[in-house]
Amino acid sequence: MQRGLPQKGDVVLTTEAPLGEVAQLDGSKVALAQRIITLRGKSGLLESDFLKYLLQSHAVQHQFDGRASGTTVSGIKQSELRQVLLSFPPLPEQKAIAHILGTLDDKIELNRRMNATLEGMAQALFKSWFVDFDPVIDNALAAGNPIPDELAPRAEVRKNALASSGELGRTNATTQQGSLDHPTLSDPQSLFPAAFQFTEELGWIPEGWEVSTLSELLEVKYGKDHKKLAEGKFPVYGSGGLMRHAESALYKGESVLIPRKGTLSNILYLNEEFWTVDTMFYTIPKMGSVAKFCYYHLKGLDFTSMNVGSAVPSMTTKVLNNLPIAKASDHVLEQFDALIGTYFRRSEQNDQESQSLTKLRDTLLPKLISGELHIPEAEQLTEEALT
Repeated sequence: MQRGLPQKGDVVLTTEAPLGEVAQLDGSKVALAQRIITLRGKSGLLESDFLKYLLQSHAVQHQFDGRASGTTVSGIKQSELRQVLLSFPPLPEQKAIAHILGTLDDKIELNRRMNATLEGMAQALFKSWFVDFDPVIDNALAAGNPIPDELAPRAEVRKNALASSGELGRTNATTQQGSLDHPTLSDPQSLFPAAFQFTEELGWIPEGWEVSTLSELLEVKYGKDHKKLAEGKFPVYGSGGLMRHAESALYKGESVLIPRKGTLSNILYLNEEFWTVDTMFYTIPKMGSVAKFCYYHLKGLDFTSMNVGSAVPSMTTKVLNNLPIAKASDHVLEQFDALIGTYFRRSEQNDQESQSLTKLRDTLLPKLISGELHIPEAEQLTEEALT
């Protein structure tokens, strides 16, 4: 309870709004706001790595709740926090327990970073194919076809990239229409044209692509009230995200969720059984291989500028249904769906593994701290889970 600069390894604890959230600082320089305190285990007595997990245990969290005060917002005063009892084993055991639980957390964090990388790769691929039109520019440069002035800056970037890789000027099979009959994942370039066409709605788009509307690709549906549904296994989504789990599902399969009120930019992609409430539209694909494409297309739009509400940001089916979209050929959409599908499947595997590891960590935590489970047994369980 004194002023000072936080150090690497210090444990931070929220004392209000919400109470009891715990994290550990890395080497980054930080400034702590109000309602957050830093805790540091006394040398030779308490390891800060272990303290992080001790504070997350049910025994300590229960004390936080019991000593909290406040009606609107629950918080804990300094005098009450000082009275919280901490029970812990000798230092060697503290270090061993922190190492076991930290190993699980490290893998969970690695999975999170991998998923962030996969999502970045998916967004980059969408932007390259459907916003910057890189494959079309590359084909046009290889064929010597003209580039529209609006795309000239991007063409210069691609030209330099192709020149450095030695690809510029080569005869490219992608310029041959016959290659579209036999597209392969190893040759996506062959699916794209080598020229552009001008449209009134969207300006320059790849030759042969169509100007469609969202209503031609997706059917936009209203969510429904969920209050009478009992708790269950199916996720319920609102404009803010996941709300709860209910006993019934409103729809099963691929769907793009679009907020109707509230946070309009919170676009979600799902491929499961779910329920949406009336603040969130769900959609039904009208053809194959368009759900993921529409998801990334909608994520790239500025929904704030489309707001039709006053007090609460709002969206309508009329606005959504009339959104113009440059629709690529079926082969391009199928290729994109297949490539993005590999990212999604890997990400889902990482999520499932992280959920399993989180469950194991939360099971081991109280048993290790109480001494119910011995360290060698926990090490074996952890090793098996990570193998």
